[in-house]
Amino acid sequence: MLRRFADLAVTRGRTAVEVDGKAVIGGTAAFESEAAGVFAAELPVLLIDAFEHCQGLEGWLRDRFLPRLPDRTVIAVAGRRPLDLGWRTDPGWGPLVRVLPVGALTAAESAELLRARGVAAEQQPDLVAYANGHPLALSLAAEVAVREGAWQPSQDLTSALLRRLVEEVPSPAHRQALHICAHARGTTEALLRAALPGQDTAPIFEWLRDQPYIEEGRDGLRPHDMVRDVLDTDLRWRDPVTYQAMHRGMLAHLVREVQAAAPGSLLHRVDAVNYLHRNGRIKRRYYRFTGRGGVAETRLRAGDHAALIDMTGRVDGPESAELVAHWLRHQPDAFHVHRRAGTDEPVGFLTLLRLGTADERLASTDPVTAAAWAHTDATAPLREEEHIGIARFIVDPVTYQRPSEIMDLVLQRLVGTYLTAARPAWSYTLWSDPSWDELMRYSQHDLVTKLPQGALYGHDWRARPLAGWLDGVGAEDLFGSRPEPDGTAPDGYTVLSRSGFDAAVRDALRRRHDPDRGAANPLLGTRLIREYPAPDPATALDRLLTEAVEEIGPESSPHQRLYETLRVTYFEGLPSQEAAAARLTMPMTTYRRHLNRAVDRVAERLWLREMAAHRDR
Repeated sequence: MLRRFADLAVTRGRTAVEVDGKAVIGGTAAFESEAAGVFAAELPVLLIDAFEHCQGLEGWLRDRFLPRLPDRTVIAVAGRRPLDLGWRTDPGWGPLVRVLPVGALTAAESAELLRARGVAAEQQPDLVAYANGHPLALSLAAEVAVREGAWQPSQDLTSALLRRLVEEVPSPAHRQALHICAHARGTTEALLRAALPGQDTAPIFEWLRDQPYIEEGRDGLRPHDMVRDVLDTDLRWRDPVTYQAMHRGMLAHLVREVQAAAPGSLLHRVDAVNYLHRNGRIKRRYYRFTGRGGVAETRLRAGDHAALIDMTGRVDGPESAELVAHWLRHQPDAFHVHRRAGTDEPVGFLTLLRLGTADERLASTDPVTAAAWAHTDATAPLREEEHIGIARFIVDPVTYQRPSEIMDLVLQRLVGTYLTAARPAWSYTLWSDPSWDELMRYSQHDLVTKLPQGALYGHDWRARPLAGWLDGVGAEDLFGSRPEPDGTAPDGYTVLSRSGFDAAVRDALRRRHDPDRGAANPLLGTRLIREYPAPDPATALDRLLTEAVEEIGPESSPHQRLYETLRVTYFEGLPSQEAAAARLTMPMTTYRRHLNRAVDRVAERLWLREMAAHRDR
């Protein structure tokens, strides 16, 4: 940037005098020597780069050196740390000084830089997403893309970025603090104390705070997103044992913060726990980690009843609406209502029922709670102080039960309940959309039964208590341990269980229109995909899905209605399942029944092809 300033100065008839702060060794005399040319020029421009290396001269520069410069001198100071307040509070300097933070490039500016570097248009979106507006990362990534003809983030690139972005650190503890800061959503001194036992963390925290790539926010210190990703990726690759230990120490501290949180801050604390798993293969497919503040969870209010009953009827039918009305009468505190910011309008809700030993008759009034109660009774009846929790209604009338801001709040509340509930026996969750099966298995909630209302999943907290649950959940996602029967065959192909295969097919259909639709789908490593004649696995997956859908319903087929449901839902780009049902002129309950049957047929066809591919070998 300062080189560009120098070019502009010359074109306007000025003389550019450049001082490199890294070369100023020896105090004021050294600076005077480097900047001597400014006194001989008629219209000088003084450009001081890397000012952080000589910032100890700031007071002398402001009070002694700069006032001696010729009239109409322009001065530009560039550094990684801000100028002290003396410049703006001084009555002489205040009106003359402009402080200009150099922020990230926009997506359009990033694309312009890549075009100038000769990067092909089809490669640009991936590079823009990787660099997140950081010019150095964009330049290095562009160099790789142009040289290799393809783009794939590599450890060499990560290491090069790390060397350029992060200067020398004072000690190993400071470097570990950087990695902690990169892994956490926000770093407080309390988190540092927990993750760096035995260290004096106050000066380390102040050092972090002073780094140019660190910002301060509501949750503590956070690095620029590019620096965050580079630091976290580097430690995970370079020292996985230390990475795991760091993660578990941070997790334990953040869980304690959840358990001590006031009701109003509980979801925010849970979000910090979830953030530790943002790079996991499974969690990021369901949880967006980008809460935008457009929706908030509140308690039930007196005027909400009609709105909740109405939205349930629209998405789940009149029987479910009647049951919502029933539970509003019997357990109104179980309703967590999601409201649109600015209007307070209810736009979704979650019902978390709690049933104890005295509630058997109440449980029998709803087929879902009756099934959960019967299952508990068959495994081990409730004792006097125990209860079961049931996530009975999860209602988002716009996106239904697909990942969204409302679903993020639902998952936060569910995890918060797991971490804070006193003496639970079982927790149950009913999902009408079967695509959540993989997340349920990830969170150690087993399929209990399938009902007309959906699939009911449960976790026995007496058999698998919270401590063991915390140790296990996320290990597969972050550290690569994948339990059987899913895994990798000796020939290198991914081997999926039938349930894992079906879940992956559902996810692939659901995400057909996402920009990164196939990035993490486990089907991409299967023999079915890898041996299909296509330019890349993502294209192969999309073509196979299309072929399987087309096989279901030619016009003469008895399954034509199932075919139409698939085409409208996944191939026409409609914004919601409600819109798809309207296009098909179907009630929501009929629509979902058709959709589930149709997706099952697609999964069955692809499963048979996968099995045939293995038999042929």
